[in-house]
Amino acid sequence: MPLLTPDRIAVVIPALNEALRIRDVVQGVLRYCPNVILVDDGSDDGTVEAVVDLPIVVLRHPSRLGKGAALRDGFAEALRRGHAGVLTMDGDGQHAAADIPRLLSTGNRYPGWIVIGARLRNRDRQPLHRRLANAFGDWGIAWGTGYQVADSQSGQRLYPADVCRLACAGIPGEHFVFEAQVLMSAAQALGTRCVSVPIAARYNDVHGAPQFRASHFRPLRDLWRITSHIVLQCLRRGGLVRVHRSIRAHPAVIDDPDMHPAEATSADALR
Repeated sequence: MPLLTPDRIAVVIPALNEALRIRDVVQGVLRYCPNVILVDDGSDDGTVEAVVDLPIVVLRHPSRLGKGAALRDGFAEALRRGHAGVLTMDGDGQHAAADIPRLLSTGNRYPGWIVIGARLRNRDRQPLHRRLANAFGDWGIAWGTGYQVADSQSGQRLYPADVCRLACAGIPGEHFVFEAQVLMSAAQALGTRCVSVPIAARYNDVHGAPQFRASHFRPLRDLWRITSHIVLQCLRRGGLVRVHRSIRAHPAVIDDPDMHPAEATSADALR
């Protein structure tokens, strides 16, 4: 596996009507990575115009196609440019660019794994209904992957190139279902695991202020889409007892490059 360094990865940012925050998000990323691919999913509020002078690649959808399509196009562009991995971040400012080095560090400690920025710090800043929804999502994702994942709903992730290629090959699922399907397809087709890096929950910083838009994620609607999608796949594959045993045998792997004693888990012991 090639060493993941800032110049060898691309940061893909899907965006829909993020004119108020997108410039700060992109400028923050450029401090840590020179390769930024912004995928504008049919915005009509001047999102692209807000970053037109910045040294980034911009892909535009003439109309809204959904987050899945935006990520798929971003992955394809990153692969076309020869990048060894893709780090995804939302365009609303929910993810801190300062965490990019930490995700890369974990990616090099766990080569070939998907790295998830898990909102495990300051969780009281995340609304209770979102925490409950995320916990339910983690439970569902485990049935699709055969292992447990900490914060499977986080959009800040580091994907190896082989997972990006798989994602571009036409795996099922659109919108927010796509991100869940990438984890499941990677586990089933490539044997890929996930490792989570603790990051701060910034939800209230972003969506709590009245001047900014509400989250595009709707817990009831989108978790129903994700869960029904997973359940249908599980029923088609069969072997529910086997999957349940695998889930119990593979707890969530959490790695902290900063080695916070309460959160760090020995990488060697978990491989």
